[in-house]
Amino acid sequence: MVKIAIDAMGGDFGPEPIVQGCIAALKKKNFIPILVGKKSEILSLLPKRYRDKISILDADDVISMNDAATDAIKRKESSIYKAIDLVKIGEADGVVSAGHSGATMTLATLRLGRLKGVSRPALVALMPTKNSKKSIVLDVGANVDSKPEHLAEFAVMGGCYAEDMFGIQKPSIGLLANGEESSKGNEITKSAYKLLEGYKGFKGNVEGSDIFNGSCDVIVCDGFVGNLVLKASEGVASTISGLIKEYIRKSPIAITGALLMRKVFRLLKKQIDYAEIGGAPLIGIKGCAIVSHGKSNSKAIENAIYQAINYVDTGVNKHIIERLEVLKNKED
Repeated sequence: MVKIAIDAMGGDFGPEPIVQGCIAALKKKNFIPILVGKKSEILSLLPKRYRDKISILDADDVISMNDAATDAIKRKESSIYKAIDLVKIGEADGVVSAGHSGATMTLATLRLGRLKGVSRPALVALMPTKNSKKSIVLDVGANVDSKPEHLAEFAVMGGCYAEDMFGIQKPSIGLLANGEESSKGNEITKSAYKLLEGYKGFKGNVEGSDIFNGSCDVIVCDGFVGNLVLKASEGVASTISGLIKEYIRKSPIAITGALLMRKVFRLLKKQIDYAEIGGAPLIGIKGCAIVSHGKSNSKAIENAIYQAINYVDTGVNKHIIERLEVLKNKED
């Protein structure tokens, strides 16, 4: 049975939503959860009937959002360090954390190591599209500066993720640029284009609008650009939601229409709600690490746990190693 280590102290709201999310996941999935954090706090939130179903690893230290990511390496008694170490020593198959994302990514990369053929791990985001599918965007923040070979690796890893996690048999892969022509982009994307030419599923350059129109399954960029895309998208979604509420409040006619459109609004909210996705996987590492939003509620943690279980069950990592070997042979 899959074992998932969960950083119980990570997140903006303390251990309560994390414990609740873990319990909710246990009601629907068979897995072994290990909550890592301050034992006394966790036990106070854990109903007695679940105490024999959930293991607790005591950890007194917590990496705060104000701490430097590199500090996490020295703080071996912190909840995130101990949670990731459970994966390293084989006591857990994956880790979920809504805590300091930089600390989680740093520790996961350095403590667990990279898969064979991977130069840099990448953080994956799932973006809503107009045809109700999700487009897979990577990297969205693990690497601020990337080389052409890193982007090529991201493309391979994203393709494997699309196949194994979403069952897309032949995922289309695009390189994010300022135009579809092969001559567009900066020097890094132009060089990455050449590395990917002829690779299975590679369709060439795509533009920002392709992230949301459903025309491409996997969109590749460096972490600097990807994080800007992610944060801008969150801001647009929040602004549109606020504008709709404001217009409805001001107009009696709009209120009537809103009542009729309630179901549509609910579906739209579900599409853009990070809690429905749960978190972003850091792919390219040995093991599985899901990086959740700091403001994660119990639903987000529940879904992050499902993500981790599915990631482990599908064997994405083995697939990535095999495909990267194909890419390396092509380059040689």
